[in-house]
Amino acid sequence: MFMGKSTISIHGHEYYDEVYGVRITPIFLTSMFEQPDRRTGETRVVEGGRELKYSREENPTTRYLEKVIARLEEGEDAIAFNSGMGAITATLLSELQQGMKVIIPMESYSGTIALLNSISEKMNLKIEKIFPETEDILEAINGGADLLIIETITNPTLRVIDIREVAKACSDSNTKVIVDNTFATPILYSPLSEGASIVLESATKYLAGHNDVIGGVVSSNRQKISSIWEWRKLTGTIMQPFEAFLVQRGLKTLSIRFEAHSKSAMAVAEFLQEHPKIEDVYYPGLSSSPYKNKADKLFKKKLYGGVVSFKVKGGRSSALSVLRRLKMIVPSPSFGGPESLLTYPVISASKYIPPEDRDRLGISDNLLRLSVGLEDVEDIIEDLDKALRSGA
Repeated sequence: MFMGKSTISIHGHEYYDEVYGVRITPIFLTSMFEQPDRRTGETRVVEGGRELKYSREENPTTRYLEKVIARLEEGEDAIAFNSGMGAITATLLSELQQGMKVIIPMESYSGTIALLNSISEKMNLKIEKIFPETEDILEAINGGADLLIIETITNPTLRVIDIREVAKACSDSNTKVIVDNTFATPILYSPLSEGASIVLESATKYLAGHNDVIGGVVSSNRQKISSIWEWRKLTGTIMQPFEAFLVQRGLKTLSIRFEAHSKSAMAVAEFLQEHPKIEDVYYPGLSSSPYKNKADKLFKKKLYGGVVSFKVKGGRSSALSVLRRLKMIVPSPSFGGPESLLTYPVISASKYIPPEDRDRLGISDNLLRLSVGLEDVEDIIEDLDKALRSGA
């Protein structure tokens, strides 16, 4: 039976309790499990064959979430972590080897860049930081590399990378490619189906969707997930059962939430584009965006995500003035929840990108990143408008 992403989000891997007739996955709040099983004399295993002994290693609630994620991402298996950085760390520890050459765009999550730099010092890695355009990435791949780490949509200037073309080039050159798909989500795009080796997402953002969970997920084939799982076990970074329950609950509305975020973001982007206090707007859905054609080529729906970035006329002081004058929108990092959040990238997600790279990328002191929430879009626009005009 064919199942679309909305259906998979709800029915992708259902729990069923025959005793009570319950179909909602319970929260298994236990630190350990009976070992050996008194009925069989063997250690219990969860689906996938991993032993069920301590919740530090495995938990049934977390495992149910992982099976849904795997189907959404079109992978063979998935693994959930207690943070996005936990997911990135275990993945890099699993994939990296001494002396590897790694390509990463200079506009990548600064936590990933900082971690890679730290590991590089211990593993003698050669790291090539490149400009985040498809053409630059393809050129770097042709120069040879062992691993590429990229984002489907970059943060915060929202460039769209042609993952399909990049993954093909990586396959031809025997380069592994890790894709951070957080901004697009599996609703828009499934990098594994296009040849990516591993897909990462922050479950904190759209997957959980309510600004109340910290988590990360990794999807790939079973062999890679098994290797990454070993690092999760050693580092103790499994997603806890309560958080796994919340993420699984959030997934059930992912499709309709993401569509609502995206439609409101388009309306906000169009409003900002015409605003006299705005210098520039970054949103791949705008007809004026140089990434619109790439987005239409790649994405499964004519949606472009729920994040809009923009530059305020007047520099740093004007941008900070907007942040201070907001009434409903919250000045805060993160994105993907029901509340609209306005972020100042130079002190958050882009903080550890070197200043010279930020200048080249256009991540200036007057750049703001808006996570468009689920409020009435007229209220979001009014709050922005008043904050922009009051700072005149």
